[in-house]
Amino acid sequence: MTAPTLLEVTDLRISYRSSRRRGSAPPAVPGVSFTLRAGESLALVGESGSGKSSIARAVLGLLGSRAEVSGAVRLDGTELLSLPDARARRIRGRDIAYVPQDPGGSLDPLRRVIDQVIEPLRHHRIGDPGSHRERALQALAEAGLDEAERLADRWPHELSGGQRQRVLIAAAIVSEPALIIADEPTSALDVTVQRRILDRLQELTSSHGTALLLITHDLAVAADRTDRTIALRRGEIVDEGESRGLLTAPEHPYTRALVEAIPGRSRTLAAIAPPEPADDRAPLLEARGVARTYGTRRDPVHALRPTDLVVRPGDSIGIAGESGSGKTTLARILLGLVAPDAAPGASEADDAAGTVRIGGEPLRTGRRGRAQRRIVQPVFQNPHSSFDPARTVGWSVLEPVRALARVPRAGRSALVARLFEDVGLDPALAARKPDELSGGQLQRVAIARALSIGPQVLVCDEAVSALDVTVQAQILALLSRLQREKGLALVFITHDLAVLRELCRDVLVMRRGEVVESGRTAEVFDAPQHPYTRELIAAIPGAEAELVEV
Repeated sequence: MTAPTLLEVTDLRISYRSSRRRGSAPPAVPGVSFTLRAGESLALVGESGSGKSSIARAVLGLLGSRAEVSGAVRLDGTELLSLPDARARRIRGRDIAYVPQDPGGSLDPLRRVIDQVIEPLRHHRIGDPGSHRERALQALAEAGLDEAERLADRWPHELSGGQRQRVLIAAAIVSEPALIIADEPTSALDVTVQRRILDRLQELTSSHGTALLLITHDLAVAADRTDRTIALRRGEIVDEGESRGLLTAPEHPYTRALVEAIPGRSRTLAAIAPPEPADDRAPLLEARGVARTYGTRRDPVHALRPTDLVVRPGDSIGIAGESGSGKTTLARILLGLVAPDAAPGASEADDAAGTVRIGGEPLRTGRRGRAQRRIVQPVFQNPHSSFDPARTVGWSVLEPVRALARVPRAGRSALVARLFEDVGLDPALAARKPDELSGGQLQRVAIARALSIGPQVLVCDEAVSALDVTVQAQILALLSRLQREKGLALVFITHDLAVLRELCRDVLVMRRGEVVESGRTAEVFDAPQHPYTRELIAAIPGAEAELVEV
């Protein structure tokens, strides 16, 4: 027997009034219709600006005062768009629950975990107040939070990102809603944590008969986790169907482009992969026995255990692992942002113990390290926090030049134009502020800034993890092209082995501060030796659909 329709969206149109122009901007959603049955899971897939989050917020009644909305959104026959605010609040959190993207910014830092899970019960007066704590603890356990009783009274900052996301899921399911809307609920998480969170959401919706509306930019995630998928582009439905079928046999060119952008399927990178470098190259960047310990002598935290890394011209080395694996600590040591501890038992005279060398010389800081900083440059994860919001991006691109190079003022405009062209951007964009560019454009600007002083090594720390899959594929192709054309060496830090396989010839897999496996990337993927490496590979979305050869 077919389940009844729970959510019905008919000719939904959304536009936003802009403070910078008169009247309304072009519609974000020019007219969308779809249904969702009780117990069914549906994914809305598309790039940033495709309208998927606007649709979710319309269903939730959270579009804000600048939005102009028309059409119909009905939940179990009740029209939501015309509801008074008080009635809409009663439905939101009780009948419709929301799991947002950012667990760090979605929990109140001044309230304990258990109180935030209890809040929907208290606010909607569900059940006996005396049973609220027990019910909240059960929700935390169902959401997959290990040792729920022990962690319930902690503050949000005392939990990991994955644990905080489980708290948000618990707060969503505690009222036993008819519909859960999950907006990119795992895009900021490691692939193994992502897998566990999505496993839990899938189990909960199947066991409770709850409908799931999943917002994601990743068709592979949609194929693994939902019954049906709708592909959105510029607010319009361009493709829809059974999720696995849409992934393996997409019909619309846009859907095919989304599939092609999934790490592990790109044919662009395969065509421009750099040649195998010679083995007699002198090291550009060398770390020997570097380690880092925090905490106290009685209670040490080994962020990084003694590790070696050698980077030669033309190398592309990926460093993979979950949060807490030590990969970012290693990157910060390589960049001179953190000093390494000495290797255990090493003498002060042994300059290969716990040291970093750049260009054959020990790493120097301050003014003495200016020449070395021209050899190694970073590209960080979040492009939005990498630039001064009050300055133009062209001004920011020249920061390393002003600090480390001697380029006449008269030649700086030409240098900015050439750098923008090198990373595939219109030089006219140099006059804009950061908030006037997209995330993908900003990350290209960040790469241009790193290239401004002609480095020989780029250290990229999660440089594409915050981007849509299509923009991510463009940035990976850009890095691959720059490596081929300029002879750059890359150290690429990531939690996503599928991304790493696109770009890196060699790989180090890290877990709990140490390297557990290393070698040629293809060999590690084809025959992983360590159980943790096998777990990372198995967690790649879409692997079950044979999108990635493992």
